[in-house]
Amino acid sequence: MKRNAIFLALLAISQPLLAADLLQTYREARTNDPVYASARATRDAGREAMPQGLALLLPTISASGFTQMNTIDIDFRGAVPPSKREGNTNGYSVSLTQPLFNWQSITLYKEAGFKVAQAEAVFGQVAQDLIVRVAQAYFDVLASQDNLAFIQAQKTAISEQLAQAKRNFEVGTATITDTHEAQSRFDLSASQEIAAQSDLDIRKSALLQIIGKAPEGLAPLKPSTELSPPKPSAMEPWIASAEEQNFTVRIQQAALEIATREIERSRSGHYPTLNMVGSYGSNSASISSVGTVSLGTDSTSRSVGFQLAIPLYSGGGVNSLVRQAIANQEKARQDLEVARRGAAQAARQAYLGVTNGMAQVGALEQALISSQSALDSNKLGYEVGVRINIDVLNAQQQLFSTKRDLAKARYDTLLNGLKLKAASGTLTEEDLETVNRLLGTS
Repeated sequence: MKRNAIFLALLAISQPLLAADLLQTYREARTNDPVYASARATRDAGREAMPQGLALLLPTISASGFTQMNTIDIDFRGAVPPSKREGNTNGYSVSLTQPLFNWQSITLYKEAGFKVAQAEAVFGQVAQDLIVRVAQAYFDVLASQDNLAFIQAQKTAISEQLAQAKRNFEVGTATITDTHEAQSRFDLSASQEIAAQSDLDIRKSALLQIIGKAPEGLAPLKPSTELSPPKPSAMEPWIASAEEQNFTVRIQQAALEIATREIERSRSGHYPTLNMVGSYGSNSASISSVGTVSLGTDSTSRSVGFQLAIPLYSGGGVNSLVRQAIANQEKARQDLEVARRGAAQAARQAYLGVTNGMAQVGALEQALISSQSALDSNKLGYEVGVRINIDVLNAQQQLFSTKRDLAKARYDTLLNGLKLKAASGTLTEEDLETVNRLLGTS
């Protein structure tokens, strides 16, 4: 209980009463982060591949109209005088083309579905990355705040030890060496405080870049937090999930499917195309000359037919495109294998980070108890003359270093838990809510 009280007091040095938690920070980032907003716009653009592909299979209709003034000068050779005739010609037409067989268009429509899936996977990857980036920046700020608080508390303790050493020297129960040693440690802690404050400002700036505004205060991790092991507790299921569900793997799977369809599309350059075409048109023309009756014609045309186009020779370009598409397919296949291996490695690292982190937290919790006992013993020994001042200062430094390392180990373990979910492709806001419940002051 005493240790918890000390830990809370140290954390409270730089924490306001009302602080934003991890979930609130993430929602701010989701609204303001330009990387996430850019990915969302890219996904929306990628979704348009489907209607564009479908448009290649649907009919196209076009209409046109015209009007023109006609003037004709006629010069008869002989006794007949020249004459001039004038008139208007107006008309319009509507045409329709319905593809009946175009394998290239059919293949592009099939590709469109995979392009949409790829765009969704890219956005899913960015969405997961946002969760991890926010958590990383959030815990970096907390760790930096803890470090600053521990250094300030250590500085206060050294200051008290320095004052005691000066008093003991004045009454002759200690040497000047104790005073110099305490003064040296105090000056060093003052320097460390400046560096810690600078590091905190940098960490806050990194979080500002994501959420778009300066973080005022962040809810700390509860001192009594008990970390949970990953579920399932074995590494193999996580690796298997990563190799299939990781978003990078999904992106490359879609890329391989697209590359495969590109081979078909390139080969379609050898295939014929068949379209049904229809048109309807109307024309009206009139012409008159001075002293004669105006003459005019009206005509209407309708047509329906089929157009068959058979490619005969393209200079070898189609065969070249096919060879290129096959090479691109092999590249996509190898990229998929790279993505699977990378996802599996990321899952291994994150899993070991969680399990080893939990073991480290347990060891540091025991070390904290031992460090506190060592400090109490050295203080008592110094008072009765069996320990010197340097022993107390070393014990104090060890205690605060253990507290700092324990806090950092907890943050790293929680972050690795999120990275493990991200590697397996299952990280969601609910996982962030689970971590968020571990934050607070009680």
